[in-house]
Amino acid sequence: MILKYELPKNTEKLIALKDNEKIYYAVPIDIDENGRWTDDSFLVVTTGRVCVIRNNSLTEYDIPDFDRAYAEPGIGGGLLTLRKGDETCVLAHYSSKHLARYAYIARGINILISGRYEEVISTEYERTCPKCGRAIPGTKTCPHCTGTGGFLSVFMKLVRSYKRGFILAFILMILAAVTTLLNPEIQKRLINDVLKGNGDMKTALIFLGMMFFLSVAIVIVNVAKSNATARLGSTIAADLRAQLFDKYQKLPLSFINDRRPGELLNRITQDTRFISDFMADVFCNLFAVFFIFIWDVIFMMILNLKLALLTFILIPIVSAVIFTFRKTISRIFHLQYKKNDDVASDLQDVISGMRTVKSYGREKDESEKFKTVSGSFAIVQKKNERFWGMFDFLISFLMGMGLVIVVYFGGLDVLGDKMSAGELYQFITYTLLMFQYVGWLGRLPRELSRLTSSLERIYDVLAQTAEEETGEEKDIDIKGEITFDHATFGYKSYQPVLEDINAVIKPGEMIGIVGASGTGKSTLINLLMRLYETDDGRILVDGCDMKDISRKSYHSQLGVVLQETFLFSGTILDNIRFSKPDASEEEIIRAAKLANAHDFITALPDGYNTYVGEKGYTLSGGERQRIAIARAILPDPRILILDEATASLDTESEFMIQKALERLTRGKTTFAIAHRLSTLKNADRIMVIDGHRIAEIGTHRELLDKKGIYYNLFTAQMS
Repeated sequence: MILKYELPKNTEKLIALKDNEKIYYAVPIDIDENGRWTDDSFLVVTTGRVCVIRNNSLTEYDIPDFDRAYAEPGIGGGLLTLRKGDETCVLAHYSSKHLARYAYIARGINILISGRYEEVISTEYERTCPKCGRAIPGTKTCPHCTGTGGFLSVFMKLVRSYKRGFILAFILMILAAVTTLLNPEIQKRLINDVLKGNGDMKTALIFLGMMFFLSVAIVIVNVAKSNATARLGSTIAADLRAQLFDKYQKLPLSFINDRRPGELLNRITQDTRFISDFMADVFCNLFAVFFIFIWDVIFMMILNLKLALLTFILIPIVSAVIFTFRKTISRIFHLQYKKNDDVASDLQDVISGMRTVKSYGREKDESEKFKTVSGSFAIVQKKNERFWGMFDFLISFLMGMGLVIVVYFGGLDVLGDKMSAGELYQFITYTLLMFQYVGWLGRLPRELSRLTSSLERIYDVLAQTAEEETGEEKDIDIKGEITFDHATFGYKSYQPVLEDINAVIKPGEMIGIVGASGTGKSTLINLLMRLYETDDGRILVDGCDMKDISRKSYHSQLGVVLQETFLFSGTILDNIRFSKPDASEEEIIRAAKLANAHDFITALPDGYNTYVGEKGYTLSGGERQRIAIARAILPDPRILILDEATASLDTESEFMIQKALERLTRGKTTFAIAHRLSTLKNADRIMVIDGHRIAEIGTHRELLDKKGIYYNLFTAQMS
């Protein structure tokens, strides 16, 4: 995202930078004080000042004079303000287009207010193109301005990777076109030289043999062509599915969370399947149709120019109809694909949450809801098919009129000895071929619209910036010291969840994390698990920036036990081994014993080879939790994260798990979230999160003596 726009020359002169002063941020102000749109105002932040330029007039504020900057979102836009005590100064009004941009600016000003000089850099993409104003589909550059959008550019991406397959398909298409075009010529010779002339049986058999040979050749070439394109389509679809799945694994959670499950599923299944179907059903004829069409027109003009021109009168009309409705076809079928995503997403939600649906007896309600979503899709589909039926009928009617013209005027030429019967038959055959392929081309916009939509949705994912390492990251042996250095993060840049987190955690220390719901406890855990990166500030591991450590090295020394235990469909052995794929059975059994899971596992009929169903629902909550603890123990992690690991369990299960956790946390740097504060009495220190910051930190006794937030939470629970 652009945080430093190029300023007009007269604006730069107004700012007049002082010694060692640099411009950090320069962004447009698109709404004036009276709520009107403006395009000549800017907000510029230097290392010491905030400058507001309106109507070639400069208003400046010294950054050290203020306590904090706020980017406050509202309806349709927001405000950037500076505050000093109880006084508030409004700097700029801006539209929702700049919400995220000004959130970064506010963060940058706050860093400068704190006396630091780090420059904020945004990794977010622009939502609209600064040049043309079009929406950018989640890519770094505008497809329209860079020429990467549209069917041809997107389709060429496929061709580059499968040149050999496309060349083979192209050759077979040309052969199919040649054999198709030769047949009418032989039929003409048969009629003129044999049936209407003085040909004998031998000549007739020669022509019939040639026709039979060409017919067989057409069948063989078409079968080979269909097989080649079907094989090519299947290969492309399989490769794209693999690329999409691999990309999903590498993309940040923010991308996955911003999209519906059904939409992501459809990109792997339906979109790739349509590409395969397009290659088998449409592409297999694409170049052959164009080749035949061009030569068909040439042969018709050679045979009878007047008749050809009469026939061609309808071609511009048909083309105009196709071109006129091209965008409509694209729009209505794009809406149909979107409605299909809604159906898939709703179905995915209900199937995933079927236990909850049945628990509350909401089967009928969910059926009605799905019927509504499905009905909406059916309505759009019916409207589209009705439109397509009328469109197809209009094209077919126009082409039928063209054939009537050929038969009428061609018949007059035959009767007037201006044209032979064989030539008329040949001309009619070419006309039928031409209109057949015009009709095929008329249906092409629908197929191309769906193909382009599918490819755009696929390349929208593949073009995303994945969380890939640069190769400069290093492997380290973690000792366990964690330092939060002004760490700030928000799932949306203009809504920070954690702000300016500062703390030093010693190796082997157990830190309890408490606070009211929504204060950012789980977000802090997510940052420690490196599911997200900080927007500002750093998290250091043994003095090394977490971003400079290779993900494989870091995660191999991290253990996680969450409240919502997730087990994969498979055996208990596979689920424990998930954290360390090369672990031996002895290591797995040792981890299970430490987790107090070995006894119940061996009591099962199949022991460690017992198959657990989806999400492990064939096991009790306590059993699933102990398997999760065994999974966390297995790689002997140096950093351990516990998120309500004993919540919602019966007394016996909780006791067993607490004993396992005592063994698990010994000597490891541990972060534990717990709502039952009594479980954190033995923590070395307790961190209280409130107001998106660390409000209090200390031992259990120190925080009680302080009689602050923790004291109130603890006494409320005890009472």
